[in-house]
Amino acid sequence: MRTSLRLIGSTVSLAALAAGNHVHAQDAAQDDTAEATTDPTLTDDLHDRRVNYQGRIVVSAQGIRDFDLLAGTDVVEGEELQRNLDGQIGEVLDSQPGVSASGFAPGASRPILRGFSGERVKVLIDGIGAIDASNTSDDHAVSIDALTAERIEVLRGPAVLLFGSQAIGGAVNVIDKRIPLRLPSESVHVDVLARSDTATDLREFGGSLDARLGNSGFVFHADGSWRETDDLEVAGFTVAPELRADLLADAAEEEEEGHFEEAEELREAADQRGFVPNTGTETWTANAGLAFFAGESSLGVSFGVYDSEYGIPGRPGGGHHHDEEEHEDHDEDHDEDHEDEDHDDEDHDEDHHDEEEGHEHGDVPVSIGLRQYRADLRGDIFLGEGFFERLRFRAGYSDYTHTEFEGDEVGTVFDVQGIEARAELVQNSSGPWRGSIGTQYYYRDFEAVGAEAFVAPNRTDQIAFFALQEYATGPFQVEGSVRYENTNVESNTLGIERDFDTFSGALGFAYDVSPAVRTGINLSRVARAPAAEELFSNGPHIATQAFEIGDPDLEEEKAWGAEIFARGSFAGASFSIAAYRNWFDDFIYLAQNGEEEDELPVYVFLQQDATYTGIEGELAFDLIDTGSFTLGTELLGEYVHAELDDDTFVPRIPPLHLAGALIASTGAFDLRGEVEWYDEQNDIAPFETATDGYTFVNASIAWRPVRGDNSITLLLKADNIFDVTGRRHTSFTKDYVPLAGRNISASLRASF
Repeated sequence: MRTSLRLIGSTVSLAALAAGNHVHAQDAAQDDTAEATTDPTLTDDLHDRRVNYQGRIVVSAQGIRDFDLLAGTDVVEGEELQRNLDGQIGEVLDSQPGVSASGFAPGASRPILRGFSGERVKVLIDGIGAIDASNTSDDHAVSIDALTAERIEVLRGPAVLLFGSQAIGGAVNVIDKRIPLRLPSESVHVDVLARSDTATDLREFGGSLDARLGNSGFVFHADGSWRETDDLEVAGFTVAPELRADLLADAAEEEEEGHFEEAEELREAADQRGFVPNTGTETWTANAGLAFFAGESSLGVSFGVYDSEYGIPGRPGGGHHHDEEEHEDHDEDHDEDHEDEDHDDEDHDEDHHDEEEGHEHGDVPVSIGLRQYRADLRGDIFLGEGFFERLRFRAGYSDYTHTEFEGDEVGTVFDVQGIEARAELVQNSSGPWRGSIGTQYYYRDFEAVGAEAFVAPNRTDQIAFFALQEYATGPFQVEGSVRYENTNVESNTLGIERDFDTFSGALGFAYDVSPAVRTGINLSRVARAPAAEELFSNGPHIATQAFEIGDPDLEEEKAWGAEIFARGSFAGASFSIAAYRNWFDDFIYLAQNGEEEDELPVYVFLQQDATYTGIEGELAFDLIDTGSFTLGTELLGEYVHAELDDDTFVPRIPPLHLAGALIASTGAFDLRGEVEWYDEQNDIAPFETATDGYTFVNASIAWRPVRGDNSITLLLKADNIFDVTGRRHTSFTKDYVPLAGRNISASLRASF
């Protein structure tokens, strides 16, 4: 069952997997090459999937991997990770059920889970936050390179509260081996991956090395990657039809007024097609780590660098009216020169600044250069047979600098220094009880310097305590989690300090209908303190071409949640379906209000009640299975409806999405053809534009040339074969940054 077991391994709850006792035939063959780990029940295949002898796939996020998640867990790894690989983590996960991407630009795209983004989705590196500025704005990249990732886990359910109230929508956990995870069986192990494509003229290469240092118990790890792309190629016109009509109308108006040069520029912007200007990227990373293994305990450290430069596409015509109005203002001020010469000098200086500012808004390309230095610590200490079995701790430190360039000049510099640390005591199993308790600390010092420093310098301190308990008897299981957070957000520049005490909890009930089918219900109550960006934003942000205004009086955001689910396998098929609803009190959101400030549209952080309702599911089954050949299908769908208390819609909610695939597999080849359909989105917020529906047809072929060994995989893929124009509704830039047109890519992955 090659086709269906990807679904079982990625979405069925862990207990159901254990009960179902399913192991992919490919994984079973790879168990012969398994490496030693600190847990004697675990083995590792060449795709680094952790499988125990009962066939149970184990997620690796600290504090969750020992518990049966009552909600779904997607695990993207191996050939699937290779097929969906991209420079930004949001794009990698876009094909997973319930997951979309912010898609601001090719260089910046965060994951969106069940319509939630930003401060409601926690992005982690092996259980610790990315500690960058990606939560500040959608134009800021996530400082994680999926090219060297071992696997990526999408986590939901009661246990996700262990990572913080910012995980209302869920958590994305990237496992990248920067701290060695295990003792390799061979003295040296090397993984490499190279890839190219046609839509961005991609060139990328990544590799990692793990070396066992004799019999000392030490393992050294090093990895690095490099990625470069040119401007994104698209199908048809770059700008959306509504924006194109506005540009052509403005061009006609300029021409009537005798401004022929401005009219020509607007027509060129309206007629731009085939590519999105200023969307090239260049990224490189380097990491090194060392770990020590002794019996069932381990301790490791790592240091890494993430460096990226990428273009920010400008909204066509963004500076047109500004330039005209500034010209009029200059004429008025010139008339006043005769009245007061001193006044003239001041006005002239101000006008000169305004003209330069207007020019920057409309004409000068904006790009971002960022670099993060990061150090990490991880420990897993076996405590014996007492009440607590293990002490697990994890810490990360980040020094992050992010510069927004306006042409060749430095515009605004964002500096972030942060620490995140957590410690957790895991209980020894006592009959039907299992559990853990822990604490977590987070500190971030944020500073923005420059003409468009739209967020005042601020510091965030957060301390949290959490617990997870599970009780199982027969076919019934109950799991609960609680979390307390104290969050202090302070801006000395503004003279504002806010302090929040928030309590969150979740309770889940599950029933095993059969050894391989589980149903259940999850209930949750989550409270989240507003982030510094939501409180203190107030100024122009040229990269997003918006004037963003926060509210220092925002209250904590609270939500009740309920979810029902069913998942498992029967009669040769596997399935997963979940329906959910969240009721928010004082929901915080960023919305356009129709005004302009500094010739930029104004976006304001607002707060009111809101309701999210959604459903998502997957189904996979084999049509033919002869042992040496299988033909199977995968189907998935997702839908989210999000409405505010005033009967308007929450901005940027993904539309209905359906997809289906046929997969033919032999010992050496996997052939896959898929159709992805996205509905139009007309449930829009005020001043938000609707998006048309679109359908992408994709195909791929994977070849494993070494018979009986999956250590080498060559993959050829064609995306958007019919060169269709698609626009992602979740993106701030959807009107002028469509998705890629026809794209042919090739990749090579080797492990030896």
